[in-house]
Amino acid sequence: MAVRHSLYSLRLSANLPIPGLTVLDDPLPANITIHLKEEKGSVPSVFALPSHFFYISQNQNSDGQPILRACKLGDSHFGFFYADGARFAVKLDGREIWADGPADYALEDTATYLVGPVMGYVLRLHGILPLHACAVAMRDQAIALVGDQGAGKSTTAAAFARQGYAVLSEDLAAVAESGSQLMVQPGYPRVNLWPESAEALFGGAHQLPPVTPTWGKHFLALDPPNHHFQSEPLPLGSVFILRERDANSAAPRIVKVAAAQAITTLVANTYGNYLLDAEMRKTEFEQLGRLLRKMPVYQVWPSDNPSRVYELCEAIAAKAQSSAVCSALS
Repeated sequence: MAVRHSLYSLRLSANLPIPGLTVLDDPLPANITIHLKEEKGSVPSVFALPSHFFYISQNQNSDGQPILRACKLGDSHFGFFYADGARFAVKLDGREIWADGPADYALEDTATYLVGPVMGYVLRLHGILPLHACAVAMRDQAIALVGDQGAGKSTTAAAFARQGYAVLSEDLAAVAESGSQLMVQPGYPRVNLWPESAEALFGGAHQLPPVTPTWGKHFLALDPPNHHFQSEPLPLGSVFILRERDANSAAPRIVKVAAAQAITTLVANTYGNYLLDAEMRKTEFEQLGRLLRKMPVYQVWPSDNPSRVYELCEAIAAKAQSSAVCSALS
C-alpha cells in the first residue's frame, strides 16, 4: 500500500515510509511517485548504465571516486550516481523517482539524498526555485539563511528553534511563486547538525539521535512543546547570507547588499546549478531577479565564538522585523 508524504508542498506517494517525513492520510492524487528499493539484488531496468556522464563532480571520496556523476538515462530519465553506490533516476517531467543502492544500504541513507539534492533538481522541474538555505518563520513571514557548506545555516536555524521560532526547512528552501508573492514551502520537521554544532547547542551529540546509522550527523526533531515546525507556506520576507566567522568583538555584523552583488552569491547557492541546461538557467535567473526586486538581502558576519550564536539570532530577527515594518509602510 502506498505511503503518502508532503515535502516542499508537493504530495509524494512512496512504496515505503521515507525516514524523517511525516506520514499523511491524504486522498488527493500525488504529484510525485517514488519507488524505493525493497528487494535485495533487484535492479530496475531504468538504471541501464549510460554511455556518457555529462557531469562528474571534482569532489572525491576517500577512494578517489567522484562524489557524484550525472547522466541521461535513455530519452525519459535523468540519473544521479553517487560514490557510495546510491543512485536515483528522475523522470524528466519530475513526476517519478526511482531509488536504488547497495544490498546493505540503509533507507535513512537513501533519504538524505532524496530529500536534498535529488529533490532540489525535481523542484526545478516543477518550476520551484531550490535555494541552498534554511528557512525560519518570523511572525507572518519567512527568512532564508543562505551560505556555503559549513557556513552555519543549520546551526543558526537550530538556535532559532531553541528560542521558540518555527523552522520551515533545513538546508533546502523551496521558493514558489504564488501571484505576486514568493512563498517558502515547508520541508520536513528536522534540523540536521554535525557533532560540533550539537555540542555548542545541546552539550553533546549524544543528546540527539543520528540521522543515519553510517553518517556523522544528528538531528533535532521539531516536535512540540520545545521545538516547532512551520507546516504551512510563508511569504519570503528577507534573505541573510552567512559569511566567514569574525573574531571581532563587534560581530555579528549585518550589512545590506546590492542586488547586483547578491545575485552572484544566490546563483552559487541553488541546488543542482551544475546540471542546468540553457532554458533552466534562464528560468533561474528570472526567478532570482524577481526575488531580488521584492525583498532585501543582507550579508552577515557571525562571531567565531559558538556561544554567541543566540546573539546572532537576535540580530537577524531584529533586522528581519525592521525590514518587514519598512516594507509594510512603503
